[in-house]
Amino acid sequence: MICPTLNGWTMKDILEKLDDRRAQARLGGGQVRIDAQHARGKLTARERIELLMDHGSFEEFDMFVQHRSTDFGMEKTKIPGDGVVTGWGTVNGRTVFVFAKDFTVFGGSLSETHAQKINKIQDMALKMRAPIIGLFDAGGARIQEGVAALGGYGEVFRRNVIASGVIPQISVILGPCAGGDVYSPAMTDFIFMVRDRSYMFVTGPDVVKTVTNETVTAEELGGAKVHTSKSSVADGAWDNDVEALLQVRRLIDFLPANNTDGAPHWPSFDTADRVDLSLDTLVPENPNKPYDMKELIQKTVDEGDFFEIQESFAKNILTGFGRMEGRTVGIVANQPMVLAGVLDSDASRKAARFVRFCDAFEIPIVTFVDVPGFLPGTAQEYGGLIKHGAKLLFAYGEASVPLITVITRKAFGGAYDVMASKHLGGDINFAWPTAQIAVMGAKGAVEIIFRSDIGDSDAIAAKTKDYEERFLSPFVAAERGYIDEVIMPHSTRRRIARGLAMLATKKPERPWKKHDNIPL
Repeated sequence: MICPTLNGWTMKDILEKLDDRRAQARLGGGQVRIDAQHARGKLTARERIELLMDHGSFEEFDMFVQHRSTDFGMEKTKIPGDGVVTGWGTVNGRTVFVFAKDFTVFGGSLSETHAQKINKIQDMALKMRAPIIGLFDAGGARIQEGVAALGGYGEVFRRNVIASGVIPQISVILGPCAGGDVYSPAMTDFIFMVRDRSYMFVTGPDVVKTVTNETVTAEELGGAKVHTSKSSVADGAWDNDVEALLQVRRLIDFLPANNTDGAPHWPSFDTADRVDLSLDTLVPENPNKPYDMKELIQKTVDEGDFFEIQESFAKNILTGFGRMEGRTVGIVANQPMVLAGVLDSDASRKAARFVRFCDAFEIPIVTFVDVPGFLPGTAQEYGGLIKHGAKLLFAYGEASVPLITVITRKAFGGAYDVMASKHLGGDINFAWPTAQIAVMGAKGAVEIIFRSDIGDSDAIAAKTKDYEERFLSPFVAAERGYIDEVIMPHSTRRRIARGLAMLATKKPERPWKKHDNIPL
C-alpha cells in the first residue's frame, strides 16, 4: 500500500509532527522549570486545569501561539502557548471556560499575544453565557513589551467589567501576583488563595522598601492571611493547589451559569418539611448570652451543606451559599458569637457585596437576624460607618430577588431596618417567639426615658420590665404587619422552603435607570 504524500511528507509523518509539537507545547518552559514548580509545592498550569475540570473534558485553544516581540533579544526565545493555557471544559457536566497562567514560561508574565489568548476566552465565555475561571500564578506585565503589555491588560480589564453581573467570574491565586494580575481578579466575583504560596500586591516588597523604606516580606504584604482577614480582597484560602481547586468545583455547583438561567438545581435527599426540635432551645434564655448562628444555618439548609464566603473577615456576619429543596440560596446572618453580631463597617461591606452578587444572578436571599445595632465609637465613625452601613441598606433596598428574613432574637435600631426588613423590601419576614424588635435594648431605653428615676433601682426594674413587655415582644411588630408570622423555631426550614417556592415567580417593577449610584 502506498502512503499519501504532501510536499514529500507522508500522512504518518505529518501526524507524528503534530504529536511532537503538541508534546513540546505541553512542556511549557521545559522539564527543569516544571520540576522547580513542583519543588515549590505548586502544580503546573495544565495539572491545575486537569484537577479543576471533569476528567478528559478540557479542550485547549491557541496551544501554538507565540509572542511577536523582537526587543531585547526576545525573538531568540519563543515558547508555544506564551505563558497561558486557555480553553473550556465541564465541571460536573456544566460548561466552564478557563485560563491558567503558566509560571514556567516567562514567569507567567503577560505579553500582547498572551493577553489576546485571554481576551478570546473571555469573549467566548460571554457569548456562551458560561462562567469563567482564571488561575493566576504570574509576574505581571512582560517588561520587554512595554506599552503593548499594558494595553493587553487594559483589554482584559474592559472585558472583566462587561462580563460583571452577566456571568460568574472566579479568580484563584496560586502563586505570586502583582500589578495587572491583581487588578483583573479584583474585578471578578470571587477570589481564592493558597496559604503560604500565593501573594497579591500592587507593588512588591522590593519596591515598597525603595519608596517607603518599609521592610516587609511578601507574606506580610500580600499573603493569604492578610487578604482573607484584613483587606477583604480574598474570599477564602486553602492549604494547597489541590484543595483550592476542589473547593472551586464545589462553589461552581452553587452558581448559575449566567444572570438569566436562575439558580441551579441538584437532587437533594433532604425533605422540605424536616423538623429540628433542637432549634427550639438554640437561643439562650439570657439575652446577652451568645449562640452559634452557623448551627441554625446548617440545620436549615439541605443536608447541612453551607459554603461560606469570607469566613475569616468580619466574623460578626456570615455570608455564603446553601440549598433549599435542591436550589441555591444566598445566606446572610448576624453571628452573636462575635461582637454580639453587631454591624460595623467591615460587616456592612462584606454583606453588601454578597447581597449584590446574589441579586445580579437571581439567587434568592435568606437573612437570619440577631443584631443589637451598629458598633459605636470614633474608630467606626472616622472610618465611614455611615457610608459603609448605607451600602448594605442600598444593596437590600435594590435587590429584586426573593427575600426571606427570620429574626431570631435582637433587631435593634437602624440595624433592624438594614437587615432585609419589611420596609426595605423583604417579601416574607418571620420572627421567632424570642425576637426583640425595638429602637434599643430595654435597659438603655429606660435609662434615657426615665433619667430622673436612675437612683431608684426598684422603679427602674419595674419600668424595664414594662418596656420589655410593651416593645420587645415580636407581636408588637406583627400587629403592624412588619412581621408576617411569629413561627416556631423548629419549623424554620419548612417555612423558608414554602416561602421560596411561592416567591419563585416574583417579578417586581422598578423605574428605568441607566444604573444606580451605590454609596461606594
